[in-house]
Amino acid sequence: MTTASPAEAAPGTPTVAVLGTGIMGSGMARSLLRGRLPVRVWNRTRSRAEPLAAHGATVADTPEEAVRGADVVLTALNDGRSVAETLTTATPGLRPGQVWLQTSTVGLDATTDLVHRAAGLGLVYLDAPVSGTKQPAEQGTLTVFVAGPSSARATALPVLDAIGHRTVWAGEEPGAATRLKLVANTWVINMVNSVAECLNLAEGLGVDPQLFLDAMKGGPLDTPYLQGKSAAVLSGDLSPSFALSTALKDARLILDAAGACGARLDLVAASAERFTRAEAAGRGGQDMIATYYAGRPA
Repeated sequence: MTTASPAEAAPGTPTVAVLGTGIMGSGMARSLLRGRLPVRVWNRTRSRAEPLAAHGATVADTPEEAVRGADVVLTALNDGRSVAETLTTATPGLRPGQVWLQTSTVGLDATTDLVHRAAGLGLVYLDAPVSGTKQPAEQGTLTVFVAGPSSARATALPVLDAIGHRTVWAGEEPGAATRLKLVANTWVINMVNSVAECLNLAEGLGVDPQLFLDAMKGGPLDTPYLQGKSAAVLSGDLSPSFALSTALKDARLILDAAGACGARLDLVAASAERFTRAEAAGRGGQDMIATYYAGRPA
């Protein structure tokens, strides 16, 4: 059974099946709907997809139902295994020539596997991990890294324009965008742990953290990220824009890629250890700045 609340679509726009309506998938679905694209959504826990019906999405019971007849299949799931399992379930509804916009961060090995699966099904695979968190996904201001055949660009462009303010084409070969995303996430992961450690040391030394933030404000070392993540800790609002457990997953993917190419990433290794401690303390579902709690003075 589907739940439908049809939106008025602009002529010639592609129908999009969004598989996975967590933080990122639901935000991208809303952005697509604002762009007047017909959208079908599916999530393993249906209740997480149902609110999108009020915005005009059709809620499907199965991945197969969601993808049948769609022009673009957009996956926004947690990891490579989830993507592969969902694709298997969707297979009876797929047809050769559909564009598969794979936005999940799954790492290099999983990307290779998914590319092979797409080829076996006749799908046009676009390796398209997104850079951004909850608010950019909701606002349609993500940065999308894309690699894949240029022949798919015309079909994918309305989708990319709806979910992001910028598309970075990394090349024709799938995998190039995933490599770029791993580099970008290295910066994010190390930065969030740097913010956490500054707050940890300030607390340990008896320095008012707001005094530290004020000292940085407006200077060359200040960033919106420093101010925003620090504000989340100081206010106690750790609602996830990017969950700590997801950041840990990405840190492990980065370390796997570094090991394969011979790069030594001491900071990411230390970040992964902090994330692991915070997750073990029950912080995995909170925003990744909850890594702060892995380093508080005793």
